[in-house]
Amino acid sequence: MLSLALPALVVLAAEPLYLLVDTAVVGHLGAVPLGGLAVGGGLLAWSAALLNFLAYGTTARAARRAGAGDRAGAVAEGVQATWLALGLGLVVLLFFQLLAGPLTRTLAGGPGSVAEAGEDWLRVAGLGAPLLLVSLAGNGWLRGVQDLRRPVRYVVAGSLVSLVLCPLLVHAAGMGLVGSAVANVTGQALTAALFLRALLREDVPWRPRAAAVRTQLVIGRDLLLRAAVLQLSFLVAAGVAAREGTAQLGAHQIALQLFFFLALVLDAYAIAAQTLVGHALGGNRPEEARATARRVALWGLGTGLVVPALLLALRDLLLPLFTGDPAVLGQAEVVWWFLAAMQPLAGVVFALDGVLMGAGDVGYLRTVTIGSAVVGFLPLSLLSGPLSWGLAGIWTGLCLFIGLRLVAVLARVAGDRWLTAPGTVGT
Repeated sequence: MLSLALPALVVLAAEPLYLLVDTAVVGHLGAVPLGGLAVGGGLLAWSAALLNFLAYGTTARAARRAGAGDRAGAVAEGVQATWLALGLGLVVLLFFQLLAGPLTRTLAGGPGSVAEAGEDWLRVAGLGAPLLLVSLAGNGWLRGVQDLRRPVRYVVAGSLVSLVLCPLLVHAAGMGLVGSAVANVTGQALTAALFLRALLREDVPWRPRAAAVRTQLVIGRDLLLRAAVLQLSFLVAAGVAAREGTAQLGAHQIALQLFFFLALVLDAYAIAAQTLVGHALGGNRPEEARATARRVALWGLGTGLVVPALLLALRDLLLPLFTGDPAVLGQAEVVWWFLAAMQPLAGVVFALDGVLMGAGDVGYLRTVTIGSAVVGFLPLSLLSGPLSWGLAGIWTGLCLFIGLRLVAVLARVAGDRWLTAPGTVGT
């Protein structure tokens, strides 16, 4: 478990860690650039998360094939996922170039300096969409064959390039917020090139197969719908925060980036579970899959109990790293308690999500995520504006969203249906 989880942790944490540094660098430009990053970055993150089935769906398919002793078939899943990633990435790139203005104005609550800053950032950062999706596909097939060391090297290399370039371009070169986007794309280009090189070195055919790509799209449908509702919920929350004021939006951006960072850290257990469960079920070993579920839930809970203690102990040290604006700091202190309180619940939820994905039980995950968002997250976010609940209302909705999912995944894993999920992921 740990031999898979620790490399996955590095890979998962690298990008959000860079985004935290990016937020801190941009935050010292002022509240407007920070708000622009929240708007533009939220839209780009939305597209990547919406299409993350390129990683998670590919991992499940590749792990099933590898567990059955078919490594070549597992790598072939990576080839077809990469072609799909390139095609979808070009669609996303064109989408953002055509609609960056209307999208950022909508999310920012109308025309203004924040919307303009977000548009400038998104037009440049959106050029990296195909690169980002190729890396997702590369991560997917390498996880499936239980090779998590190469993704560590590839992702860390790209993140380090972005990390060095970001402050140099934003401040030293005087490019401001656009410098952040350029640094982002440069690092993504290096990471994608390394994943492509790894795939080219495998002795498998590179010809795109329309039938295989269609199959991956069908398999990714449930994950796509799940991600769509999830990201819509986060976009709605960001839009409500933007209408509360620039300080509220800046504080929401800081807390949300920390939430995403911590979620991906906890997802390291989910990646390990997804790979191990896929291998176990591909090799017809259901009891091994159930034992993996128990272990990963305990690891998620234990880590989820440590994280809030660290968040509360380091609050006065961490918050000034992101901004010196007193108004933003005051609003950030409001959401800090919510961020800390949800971590134990999130640790178990994210771990068991990985178990069910590895089993191919993505239809259930789709239903649970959509239901929890519609019942919990979205209503409280939308009511926060007219009822003057502010950020406290938005983040209460996020906590309820996590809690509802926890109940649902615990109930599922306690039964047997997930062990025999109709997983075309393995065919």
